[in-house]
Amino acid sequence: MTPTVCAKEMRPFAGGLHTAPTGKRGYLYLGFELDGDGKSILRHLERRTPLIVQQELYFDEAMPEMPCVYILSSGGPNVDGDRYEQHFVVRRNAFAHVSTGAATKLAEMRRNYSGLTQRIELEAGAYLEYLPEPVIPCRHTRYQVDTSIRIDPTATLFYSEIYLSGRRYFGTGERFCYDILSVKTRARRPDETPLFQEKFIVRPDRLSPERLGAMDGYDIFANAVVLTPPDKVADLYGRTKAFIDRKSRLAAGITRLPNDCGLSYKVLGDDTGAVKRLVRRFCSDVRQCVKGRPLPDEFPWR
Repeated sequence: MTPTVCAKEMRPFAGGLHTAPTGKRGYLYLGFELDGDGKSILRHLERRTPLIVQQELYFDEAMPEMPCVYILSSGGPNVDGDRYEQHFVVRRNAFAHVSTGAATKLAEMRRNYSGLTQRIELEAGAYLEYLPEPVIPCRHTRYQVDTSIRIDPTATLFYSEIYLSGRRYFGTGERFCYDILSVKTRARRPDETPLFQEKFIVRPDRLSPERLGAMDGYDIFANAVVLTPPDKVADLYGRTKAFIDRKSRLAAGITRLPNDCGLSYKVLGDDTGAVKRLVRRFCSDVRQCVKGRPLPDEFPWR
């Protein structure tokens, strides 16, 4: 398993490395491909506890041929010293929908940090929707996410992440009481041509995310990245509108990524359900544009 690379901003929190061996070492590999009948299936699965994946399901009414996979964890919340790695591969013309069974909860960390390394690979004509549940940081959380994407020019990836400001109903609340959040996403072509790189580092004790130009008082931040062929980029950009709705406390914006490789869509809000619905609506537009079919409504219990 490839270890999580410690970014320079995380080094001050890596001093207690003697705690790291006691942390969880989760690993997950999902390999999707077409079978002999042209059906997309989860052909290869490797995992190391506490990560768990059950058999793929085919419950999407709009795309009944699409395998849907939920990632579960038996290890409770992330604690200091935890290191996770996820590797998703979608082979030529295959497609899949991946999510998580519940929100990722980050416990208080005092001696180290928790890290997640993700590698996502899409071959020619592949299609992947990755919509995990939100991340909830507690007081003094230290969390690093490093996502690397390799994608063919004819493939499409919808990748999203949602971050809450903290445990909103714990005592008097824990809005932006975590120590650091470091999130890096980068993409390249199979020939190693770079496409884009985005990184944000949040350290509330140094610079409040609540300031104007950042969160501006909102509680929830969603970040969605779409990598797709240029003609689809133009279509999606034209139909997706930026807005600020002060009454419902929702805001969204969209921008083109470099090299005409895709779009970045960001949402701010106060209600988790409302933010998730906006992200899913955008994902539905992407699927409609690429596959000609919408994303169904989320299950009521999600």
